Amino acid sequence: MDLNKQMSERARQGPAREAEGRLAVAVRLPVRIVVLVLVVPVRLLWDVLVAGGALLNRAVLRPVGRGLAVLGRVLVVTPLNWCVRWILVPLGRGTLWTLKGLWAGCAWLLRVLVAVPAKWLYAAVLTPLGRGLARAADGAGVGLLWVLRVLVVVPVSWLWTWVLAPVGKAVGYVLVKGARGVGIGLYWTLRVLLYYPALGLWRWLLAPVGRGLAVVGREVGDAFGHAWRIAGRISRAVGRFLGGLLRLLVVGPAVRFYRAVCVPVGHAVRDTLWRPAARLAREAGRATRQALGTVRDTARQTRADIRRAFSGARREPVAVAVPAAAREPAATGAAGGSTAGPARVGAPGGGRYGDPLAPAAASGPVPRPVPLPGPGEGVPGTAVAGGSRATGSGPREPGGDPRRTLGSSTTALTKD
Repeated sequence: MDLNKQMSERARQGPAREAEGRLAVAVRLPVRIVVLVLVVPVRLLWDVLVAGGALLNRAVLRPVGRGLAVLGRVLVVTPLNWCVRWILVPLGRGTLWTLKGLWAGCAWLLRVLVAVPAKWLYAAVLTPLGRGLARAADGAGVGLLWVLRVLVVVPVSWLWTWVLAPVGKAVGYVLVKGARGVGIGLYWTLRVLLYYPALGLWRWLLAPVGRGLAVVGREVGDAFGHAWRIAGRISRAVGRFLGGLLRLLVVGPAVRFYRAVCVPVGHAVRDTLWRPAARLAREAGRATRQALGTVRDTARQTRADIRRAFSGARREPVAVAVPAAAREPAATGAAGGSTAGPARVGAPGGGRYGDPLAPAAASGPVPRPVPLPGPGEGVPGTAVAGGSRATGSGPREPGGDPRRTLGSSTTALTKD
């Protein structure tokens, strides 16, 4: 039975499917051509809008959004956070503590003024009164129930059993039979006047028209899909053509001009102007810094000399180590004689030539006096090992300048 039914349905649907196939073949090509002509400009405009939107988003909207975000964070979020942290939160906490105190006070007042008297009234007055009223109501309730049973319940039960129930059953039987007959008549009337005409209209008119419209709509949808994809390929080809044309007419000449003209000119300007100018500027700055340093050191030495001249303070001894190659075992005297042995230095003491000279240590390095230059001095003071300085009170180095300088121990205010 099922196989025969399926075969009969296929045989009945065969002509309809064949008609739908013929209609689709007849409609497909014209619809696709028309839709392609209509969709290509739309797709080109869509691609231009997409590219412009991406450029606008990348170049304008994102920076503006970041700026607005920073501005909002600086002008709105940070002040709000500060306001919430330092104003609203302390204010809220103070308000909460105040409300808690008020609630505690009100609760205590209610407990003292209302709860305690009410509890006492309930326990001492209302409870005994209620128990008495409940006992009285129990006795009255029993009597009322017996009266209601005798006067109401028993007559109503007899009336329902012997009068109302039989009458209701008879009336219900009559109404059910009448309603069934009326329903059958209305069913056949509606079936003949409405169902069969609607079924014929659907089967022979609306269903074929709907199938045709469905085929046309499906073909139009497929045509739109194919046209959109083909328009995308056309748009891509047009974009590549325009890009190649722009590269050929604008980018290529600009690159060649940059490489052939701008780069050599820029290198020449850099090698002939910028680098020499920068070198001269660096040298001028270095010379200026050195001159300023020299002037600063000279001014510092001058201030120190003037301070020593008026205050009589002596220079601090500075010990300078002399290399071994510069140390000589003999030194010539002022009269031209020579003495053998290691160099000796005089220690400050009484008399013109000071105390007797002490031999230097033979095992360790023997430092030599090194002059310390100073502005306005003939021969600067010399520093020796052990922190002593050769002054006018001790012996001078052989061949040294005997002139006294500003700030010496012999005279403090005379200058050669």
